Amino acid sequence: MTTNSTPALILVAGPYRSGTNDDPVLIQKNVDAMNEMALTLYRMGHLPVLGEWFALPLIETAGSHEMGDDIWNELFHPVAIRLISKCDVVFRIGGPSGGADEMVRIGQEHGKRIVYAVEEI
Repeated sequence: MTTNSTPALILVAGPYRSGTNDDPVLIQKNVDAMNEMALTLYRMGHLPVLGEWFALPLIETAGSHEMGDDIWNELFHPVAIRLISKCDVVFRIGGPSGGADEMVRIGQEHGKRIVYAVEEI
């Protein structure tokens, strides 16, 4: 799949923990959905990113012991929020997610294009 539009840096924002009760299998399913969308966007000629790609290695390096601990909260959403300022587009996927909705809201505040479907790219 390719596109003739100018390549964009696109933040894929979707549920991570939402609706999972912190079940690792369900969290991985959410990550897989975001990664699959990222691959689709890449094949369209764009550069997709996920906040998780940046935040999770930092969280591990900083010594987090569990999701939601102080280190986790210091880094998980704040990393994605910093990333928004560098992106051209915020692509919201998936079901209910306060964090993903926050990325959309902050993207709007920064004047970023917000999309909800591949056809909008």
